[in-house]
Amino acid sequence: MQVLRADTYRSMPWKNGGGLTTEIFVSPAGAGLDDFDWRLSMAKVESGGPFSSFAGIDRTLSVLEGEGISLSIGGKAPAKLVRASPPLPFPADVSTDAELIDGPIVDLNVMSRRGRCGHSVERIELFGAMNIDPCARTVLLFSLQGGVEVHVSTHFELRPRDTVILTAADAPVRLESRQASTLFVIRIHEISGGR
Repeated sequence: MQVLRADTYRSMPWKNGGGLTTEIFVSPAGAGLDDFDWRLSMAKVESGGPFSSFAGIDRTLSVLEGEGISLSIGGKAPAKLVRASPPLPFPADVSTDAELIDGPIVDLNVMSRRGRCGHSVERIELFGAMNIDPCARTVLLFSLQGGVEVHVSTHFELRPRDTVILTAADAPVRLESRQASTLFVIRIHEISGGR
């Protein structure tokens, strides 16, 4: 288990230079934009335009702040993504253009390298208590508002935009919140023989 506090994340330029991204975690440690296996990050999108292209990468996008974004992915009809929308998975190596719905947004971005690993992202509204079964070698919990208590072999509280990385060995995991909280559960699935 590893707790990542929001004030320790690092900022870096987008791959296409169009803005800044906040890198929450990358695997393997120290990997760059061209050689990671998987990556979790946030970005503030202040204007429309093309998304960075990542060869061989699948990505999932969620809106954390703002009115939302419309994505034209591979020439298909635009997909509208707002804060209440389920996370949107799509290939990161097809042409993708973004149009903001009404002003800047902040998004949560999960990427994994095809053939090495895969991922899934689930958005959960928590008020009270629930159990999470990791069901994967690596599970990340990203807390949007904070105030979420995590009970494993020990217990601690996630503050706004903190992340905890869990493994199957940490099960069972119990979450408690005394306020309405939004959590994102990110599961990383390694592919046998992928490396």
